[in-house]
Order: sequence, then structure tokens, then C-alpha cells
Amino acid sequence: MKTENENTYALYKTLYLDPVTGLFGSPIPGFKGHAWVRDNVYAVHCVWGLALAYRNHADVDADRSTGYELEQTCVKVMRSLLACFMRQSKKVENFKSSQAPKDSLHAKYSSHSLSTVVGDDDWGHLQIDAIALYLLTLAQMTASGLQVVFSLDEVAFVQNLVFYIEHAYRIPDFGIWERGDKTNHGVPELNATSIGMTKAALEALNGLDLFGAFGSPNSVIHVMGDEIQECQAVLRSLLPRESYSKETDAGLLSIISYPAFAVEDLSQINTTRATIVDKLQGRYGCRRFLRDGYETAKEDPRRLYYEPHELQKFENIECEWPLFFCYLFIDAHFNNNQDKMKFYRNYLDKVVIEIEDGLKVIPKLYVLAEENTDAELKQPHSQDRYANDTKPFLWAQSLYILGCLIEENLIKLAELDPLNRRLSTEARPDTVVQGKYEQKPRKQRYDVLV
Repeated sequence: MKTENENTYALYKTLYLDPVTGLFGSPIPGFKGHAWVRDNVYAVHCVWGLALAYRNHADVDADRSTGYELEQTCVKVMRSLLACFMRQSKKVENFKSSQAPKDSLHAKYSSHSLSTVVGDDDWGHLQIDAIALYLLTLAQMTASGLQVVFSLDEVAFVQNLVFYIEHAYRIPDFGIWERGDKTNHGVPELNATSIGMTKAALEALNGLDLFGAFGSPNSVIHVMGDEIQECQAVLRSLLPRESYSKETDAGLLSIISYPAFAVEDLSQINTTRATIVDKLQGRYGCRRFLRDGYETAKEDPRRLYYEPHELQKFENIECEWPLFFCYLFIDAHFNNNQDKMKFYRNYLDKVVIEIEDGLKVIPKLYVLAEENTDAELKQPHSQDRYANDTKPFLWAQSLYILGCLIEENLIKLAELDPLNRRLSTEARPDTVVQGKYEQKPRKQRYDVLV
């Protein structure tokens, strides 16, 4: 099965994949070898999608072999991330009582040694959504038949991670963009993306046997139903707002649709999506949030933070991120909206960049040149933008490839979501955990929240 996506995976292995740990490290100068938890989990989603495609369309033994290698790559990355977390097990214990940023798990690690790369106070490490995304992905992959957790010690640690995230509805964190409130002063706040991803992870793990079809009651994860309900209540009160300082945020696409599917009210899903499209969508992608000064021509590169009165100068010149076209493209497939599929495919074709061998990559963001800012302010979305130097952007590239696999009918939506989270607005059927070997799969019971 030769596809553009296979070639792009080969590019990934050349540029990012560490042969020892399997983690995808950053190639950016100053951050080289840094492996962000969130980016790596999304990369795993992409590789998992490729593995499913090879499993479904293996024509020769070589294809089956490649599919197996891709599956084991997923396991390798997930286990390396688990090892990173387990090395900081004392932090998990401390955080359960202190809930202080200094006691949080780190947001990134060394792709070579799995060790920390920055100090506790040198980065906005408290990002509950990243840990929740990892746990959600662990649950989905376990349900699909992949064996990620090998021992009861690891089961106990995953249970501890559940305790680590379960109070997300009342723990201010630095959010999906790592910098806290909109002014980048490092002030943590309650973020809807963190609460939504936590709710999804708790629901996915509740009653799940981490040993899959070969487990026992000792390997089952338990979640307090009250914590799920608390997350749901706070999330419903926040949407379509992201936080106190952010009116809305394009990152909310990750919780109203793939991968979290955390919202059960269809009208609230539609309202949140419409708000994002109306307020944040541009020609090259979506702005992260209103008055986002990141990498704009008017941002002062000598400091990370802004004064509150400075935010107005970023209005209508914010950078646009193609990442969110990838989210919306996948969302259109999950909603079976043919018009939106074509619409966002057309936009993606305009923002991808061809490099050597005809490979198509997604840049991190598109920037408005300083000389065009006045014209853009007079007529929004009228000026051309240029891609910054970060390409491919691992997070966006992973979702782009996943969207291509879905579009080409190489994978089914149900295969990416064996826990049936996409049915969040209706009652879900019982989950069947798939086994890797010839044996009758064992059903696992889930409490469906109505």
C-alpha cells in the first residue's frame, strides 16, 4: 500500500523519531530533542491510523510487517511517555495534596534519555489536558487490542494519574498553549480544554481493564462518578468560552469533536463550533484566540509577556494556524458533512507546502508581514501571509495525515474510536475490548452518563 501518508511517515522517522525511545523530538533550534507530551500523543494517533490502514489493506507480507511495526511504534511511544511520568511519581503524589504547579508532571522531556529538559519553574508544566489526552489515548488503544501496560505496578500508576487529573474542574492550569492567561504573565486559570479532555479521559478509563482481553479485576481502572459529573457541570457553564481571559479558543475543537468528544449537548457543540468559525477562522487557519500576539509583527521579541493595554494592538493581525483546519476537516468526516469536507479540503490544499520528493507538510502558522498590517486592519483577511519556519508542525501534520487516511477510506471512524466516544450525544453500546490473538473477546461494562 503505497500512499503519500506512508512517505510522510518515513519523513517523520528521518526528522523526529528517536530510535531508542521512539519519542518524537523537536528539530527547532533551542528546543532540539525536546519531546512535548501533547505533540507525541497526537503523533501516536497518526501512526496508529497508519497501522490500522495497513492492517485493513495489506496486500503482501511486507505490508503486514509494516503494519506490525507501526503498531509497535505506537506501543513504544506510549510506554516511553509512561516511563517519563513514572520517573516523576513523587510529583504525582505531592500534586494530589498540593495541586501546586511546582508539583505537576513536566510537559516535555528529552527524546533521547526520557529525563527532564527544563526546571520545575522554568516552564508552564501544569497542563492537565496533555496528561488527560495521554490517558484517553491509552484507553482507546487498549480497547483496540494494543497492549501498552505490562504490569500491575504500571496499572497502579495509571490509577494514580486518574487521581492526578480528576479535580481538573477546580485546578487552574497553564492550558493547551502553556502560558496561562492571555497576557502571558504565567497566571494559571481554569481552562475548558483541560476540563473537557479530563472528562473524556475519566469516562474512557472508567471500568477499563488495562490488560485488555487478558486481565482480571486487579488490572481494572476505577473512577469516581462524581468527578465526571463535576467536570461536566463546569464545562457546560464555560462553553463556548475557554477561560476567564479568553473569550473562546480554537483549541476547544479538540473537546467538542475528535479526539475527546466530551460534550453531550448537541446544541452546545454546534454553538461552540460556530463561535470558533465566526470569530477565529481566516484564510490560512484559525487564530488561537482573540488578540493573540504570538509571533505577530507587533510582538516585542525581547519578552514573553504583554501588558493588558497592549493586547488591543494585536486585534485582527493574529497569526493563523492551519492546525485547526485539520481539526475541522476531521470533524466534518465524523459529522458526515460532505460540504464541509470539500470546504476544508480545499483550504488545506492551499496551506500545505511541498518539500523534497513531493511530500506535503503543514507549517505551524501563517504570519502577517509588518508592512501589510495597516491594510489588514482596514480590511480583515485581505492580505497574504507567509508560513513561519516550523514545518512540518508535528501536531498539525499528524492530524493532517489522519484526515487524509479517513478521506481515502483507508480507515473507518469506528476504528479510531473503539470506545464509541463519537456517540457522545446518544447512548453508547457496550465496549468490546479486542484481543490480539485468536480468542473470544471479553466485554467490559461501562456506566453511560445520560
